[in-house]
Amino acid sequence: MTTDGTGTIDTADAVVIGMGPGGEDVATRLATAGLEVVGVEGRLVGGECPYYACVPTKMMIRAANTLAEARRVGELAGAATVRPDWGPVAARIREEATDNWDDTVAVERFEKAGGRFVRGWGRISARGEVTVETANGPRIIHVRKAIVLNPGTSPLIPPIPGLDGTPYWTNRDAVAVTEAPESLIVLGGGPVASEFSQLFARFGAEVTTLVRSSLLSRDEPEAGRLLADVFAKEGITVLTDTEATRIEHDGRRFAVHLGAGEVRHAQHLLVATGRRTDLAALGVATAGMDDTAHTIPVDERMRAAEGVWAIGDVTGHGAFTHMSMYQARIAVGDILGVTTESADYRATPRVTFTDPEVGAVGLTEAQARAAGLQVTVGATQVPTSVRGWIHKAGNEGFIKLVTDADRGILVGATSVGPTGGEVLGALAVAVHAQVPVNTLREMIYAYPTFHRAIESALEALE
Repeated sequence: MTTDGTGTIDTADAVVIGMGPGGEDVATRLATAGLEVVGVEGRLVGGECPYYACVPTKMMIRAANTLAEARRVGELAGAATVRPDWGPVAARIREEATDNWDDTVAVERFEKAGGRFVRGWGRISARGEVTVETANGPRIIHVRKAIVLNPGTSPLIPPIPGLDGTPYWTNRDAVAVTEAPESLIVLGGGPVASEFSQLFARFGAEVTTLVRSSLLSRDEPEAGRLLADVFAKEGITVLTDTEATRIEHDGRRFAVHLGAGEVRHAQHLLVATGRRTDLAALGVATAGMDDTAHTIPVDERMRAAEGVWAIGDVTGHGAFTHMSMYQARIAVGDILGVTTESADYRATPRVTFTDPEVGAVGLTEAQARAAGLQVTVGATQVPTSVRGWIHKAGNEGFIKLVTDADRGILVGATSVGPTGGEVLGALAVAVHAQVPVNTLREMIYAYPTFHRAIESALEALE
């Protein structure tokens, strides 16, 4: 290691910029394989998922769903009194999930695997060179083999007049609260907005959700409509086709102005309107990439440019931890030259962990028709299945299948229900392996299970 007066100069076989789930996996695998690897992260090793998203939010949802189940006792098993308390939730997030937002364990795990960690913000500063802005000044790393980009995303804040400078929440703030809000306005209708809306409502908050189009607009429209009905029953106000025109905060509460003079008030405001990545800050133009784009195009081996690979949210193939990990495996294999595996996104699964859960894989009906396929659709309602009827309270849901009739295979499916994400597993296998519909019809489905409703959806194909 040397210095040239402008910063520390180092060398490595590989540098991973962004140590989210996929980046950490890439860096660890390469280090374990014997490469000299430097992992770079400006926030927390592990990324958004273990600290602000997947893990802590599912702890929150688990707690909220327990309250909902307790409230169903009167319909099924007698009587129960429910008194929500956010204290155990906040404690569990700090003690079990995030170590109070301390990544010491994750850093040590990576270093024990043979990697070197640098805390700071990395960018490509020249061909085969990464510069990391650290608290002690810039650190330059000459890279012999591979630069891997896994920058993740940050909350996208819309340019609504008055919003800037107010104490609004993003998902990061909402996860860290020590008390549930008394009232909350949520901007957005995607998975993050939907999950937070329901879980805080179940802890007693008065929730209003403002959606530009419809809830879960990227899923089948039936899913959004069903979720809106469930939300209405739980006292959540959902305003669709609505945009905020101005936002005010008087020191105590928010005032969100809508069209036609309508104003909504709440103690807190959660902005969940999407995510973004600053490609210019990554220096991708230095490697010949467009730094004004929203994503980094990659080939089937995650190659973005000569000597540069990209994985995760930034590739535009879904902001999912499982996608980042999938792409990490492919990138590592390509860098090490030990595999010929290519990325295949036909059966990408996704789950929104509301109650009911909304799981989907592959194409929606609209996407399949837009692709020019000869489409057939089959659907069944979970409450009409034997297991759904037995379940009774909280049994809302459906299974919808989308097929390519010419090939006789599923190209997409949606599973909504009490265990919608788990039922999705069988459908994801069918889409990924292109299992013939006739083969699915000939299977034996265990009775009485939620997944047995797949058989009814197959019978409904037309």
